[in-house]
Amino acid sequence: MTRPDPADPFGTAALREGIIAAWSSSPTRLREDAATEADHVRAAYRDRVLTELAQNAADAAARSGVPGELRVWFAEGRLHVANLGEPLDEGGVHALTALRSSNKTGAGSTVGRFGVGFTAVLSVSDDIEVRSRTGSLHFSADRTRAVLAERNLPEPESGVPALRLVWPTETPPATGSDTEVVLVLRPGVDAVALLDAFRSEAHDILLELPGLHTLVVADDEFTRHRRELDSGLWEVRIGDRTWWEFTGASARWLVPVVDGRIDPVRNDVLRAPTRSDEELSLPAIVVADVAMQPDRRRVLPGAHVENVARGYARFVAALPAEQRLDLVPLPGFARSEVDGRIREAILDELAAGAWLPAADGSADLVPDRAVALPGLTDELADVLGEVVPGLVIPELCGPRHASALTAVGVHRLGLARLAELLSGHERDPKWWNRLYEALTPLVVDAVAAEELASLPVPLSDGRTVTGPRTAVLATQLQDLGPVSMPWVRLVHPDATHPLLARLGAGTVTVEDLLADPALVAAVEDTDPDDIDPDGDFPAGELADIVLRLVPLVSPTAVPRELGALLLPDTHGDLVPADELLLPGAPLAEVLVEDAPFGTVDPSVPDRYGADALRAIGVGWGFTVLRAELPTGPDHDLPDEHLWWERLDDDPEVLVAVRDLDLVDDRRWSRALTLLAAEPATAEAITDPAGYTAWYLRTRASLDGRPLGHYRFADDTLFEGLLDPCTHPDASAFRSALAGTRIDDTDLAQTLLDRLADDSRSPGPAAIVAAHDALAAAFSSGGLDPESMTLPDGVRSLAGVVVDAADALVPDRPWFAAAIPHDRLVTGGRGTAPALADVLDIAVASAVIDAEPVEQGRSSTWEREPAAVLAGIVAGVPLPRGVLTLHDRLVVRCSGALTGEVEVPWWVDAAGTVHSTPTGLAAALTALAAPDVRTEP
Repeated sequence: MTRPDPADPFGTAALREGIIAAWSSSPTRLREDAATEADHVRAAYRDRVLTELAQNAADAAARSGVPGELRVWFAEGRLHVANLGEPLDEGGVHALTALRSSNKTGAGSTVGRFGVGFTAVLSVSDDIEVRSRTGSLHFSADRTRAVLAERNLPEPESGVPALRLVWPTETPPATGSDTEVVLVLRPGVDAVALLDAFRSEAHDILLELPGLHTLVVADDEFTRHRRELDSGLWEVRIGDRTWWEFTGASARWLVPVVDGRIDPVRNDVLRAPTRSDEELSLPAIVVADVAMQPDRRRVLPGAHVENVARGYARFVAALPAEQRLDLVPLPGFARSEVDGRIREAILDELAAGAWLPAADGSADLVPDRAVALPGLTDELADVLGEVVPGLVIPELCGPRHASALTAVGVHRLGLARLAELLSGHERDPKWWNRLYEALTPLVVDAVAAEELASLPVPLSDGRTVTGPRTAVLATQLQDLGPVSMPWVRLVHPDATHPLLARLGAGTVTVEDLLADPALVAAVEDTDPDDIDPDGDFPAGELADIVLRLVPLVSPTAVPRELGALLLPDTHGDLVPADELLLPGAPLAEVLVEDAPFGTVDPSVPDRYGADALRAIGVGWGFTVLRAELPTGPDHDLPDEHLWWERLDDDPEVLVAVRDLDLVDDRRWSRALTLLAAEPATAEAITDPAGYTAWYLRTRASLDGRPLGHYRFADDTLFEGLLDPCTHPDASAFRSALAGTRIDDTDLAQTLLDRLADDSRSPGPAAIVAAHDALAAAFSSGGLDPESMTLPDGVRSLAGVVVDAADALVPDRPWFAAAIPHDRLVTGGRGTAPALADVLDIAVASAVIDAEPVEQGRSSTWEREPAAVLAGIVAGVPLPRGVLTLHDRLVVRCSGALTGEVEVPWWVDAAGTVHSTPTGLAAALTALAAPDVRTEP
């Protein structure tokens, strides 16, 4: 074996001679070498100085099994690149001087394959030294040019091939290094800019070349630190920057991380392992084992780049759940053919793998078995976990991830489909309430509301119906708990939620529920034989819910039709509520013996309270009926039609006390006390024209006499004729006592009889008031004179009872002064004809003839000062015609009244007015009345 020359350990002299001989024998070979080298510099390896030297350093470190370290600095016009690792050997020298051979096999962890990457140094230098512990080399364009001149070889047009001829040197590598490349920078190369470019590449190089641990550029050191995470990923840190790394079958994947969140790259290139020209749009950096062309810029035709995607789903699954979709390639145009092929392979890999996090915390989902609900929240996911299988976590259901979900084939669940999926599920009402609460943020417009039109809704009766629009809400029922209302589709109180109203559910009040015609029909159709088998409460559910609802409203809002609700009485029979009394009801004290009222079973008021029972008609005291805009006597009130006939117009409101016809005649005093004690009944009596006052006035009695035959103690109108009511509560039912009118035959007969009763002593005013009321009652047609029994005597103005045959009614006012008061029977102005008919007595003008005894002085009203003054005092206009004045006026009477009588004024048979000066005012006042005639 030949021992190497210490001065030329790699035999460079022989290499030079062989190459020169080849050039000499074939000038074409020289031109080809020069052109090839120039092509590498200008194209394939442009701007790759640091990349290629770092790659060599990584390979050297890998072969020697040490962490790779590369240091770069500039000094005295030279760029120094030193590394640790396996030093230069003879094979390496041959690779450096050959354009297409390499001493690297491609096995193991080495990177280089073709041996031409070193030509990258020619982009900045024509004078290169490679210093190593095993020997050093020198490449020089100038020395090569000198050799060509010496051998008479022409210099190619593309320049001399600087890396074909090599010379040994004795300069060792820098201390602490195994190999050092020293480049004398070509004039025009900016060393500062070159170092800045190296710094910008440092992170990429350390990520691409795992054999390289540290890269130092001038004073800046870049070191890669790796640690394994619990997820199976590796955290890679270089300075203040972080990546997460995953190693698949054919590639390493890295994604930047900022504050614990990945930051997808989107625009990058394929790294094989260093940067190529194959542009990618993948969200992660890929460092792949892919067959590349010799210049490492493009993938070899036919290379199976799809293999890169193997294991990508496991990479995504290792990420935090809420970040996984960030690594899904989004739809868009591929940046290159390679990009398109890898993207498609990745999407296929993701579509087949289980990596989507499930909302219910179970195993990761395969995309085609997963569903995403846009807008899903944690609360909604928690509710739906049991009923919607394959639901993806809320963090991945937002609009930001919609494209990624579509790209991997995840089914998007719309609100309409969700409503369908929920159909048929039986859940507790509180669960539905939680669902509605969780769905609320998703119902942002009318479209979303329409999609949920078929959302199931639990009802208070235990059913679940389809669609909020078919149900109603009653917000006042929360305190009642579950209630069954078979007559209405009422949402269960525990499920009630404002969302249902937004989705079309109607809203009802308790008043609406109680007034529902369906409830009224159900009450009326209840079977009295439907007795609860437990015996606790007959008629069961319907009565129970009604009595639970009633306390929630005002008693006046309870429909009177609910009085038909069947309740148990003390005998166990089912009886309508309005035919029952509460135990101990004071009303029972005043009713007739055969009153159609039973007593409600004591257990019912014990359970529901007396107020609820009274509201639906169970008696305590008298009950009040109230009807708005009544149109006829159809309210089941006794003798209502008789009262209605008396009305001129229908009342706007009918307020009436019920069941007055059931009061025992002997107990009216107590009944009146009860009526006065209750505000509702007391108010119903206050209207004199109302039904209740009319009924009491004509049907109630005290001490055997009708209540309407008594007067209020302070009312003196009929004093002496009607007795005052001494009942202690008379003021409460004053409107039911006698008033100024006579509206029934009994009262009229009573007044007639008492006017003729010598034992009574009415005053003149009471006598006139009674006559006036009688005349008005009969003249209005309200009373029939034929139905009356007339007494023999009548009451005169003097207060004495006079025989009707002797009594006179002054039908003309001037007769009143001529008739003695003990024969004079009168009422109010204008009542004389009616009063004469009622009492069957004569009117004065028909039975008396009278004329002035003296002729008097003839004048006119306008000419007499006393007459004018009297008109002013009386406030009436002066009549036209003749006025005859008398100092003393005496008329001579014949017929029913005989003799001479002095009067203040008179009208003779011719219609002439006669008057004394003192009688003028009376005459003017009387004659001004529209019903007074003076003509014959």
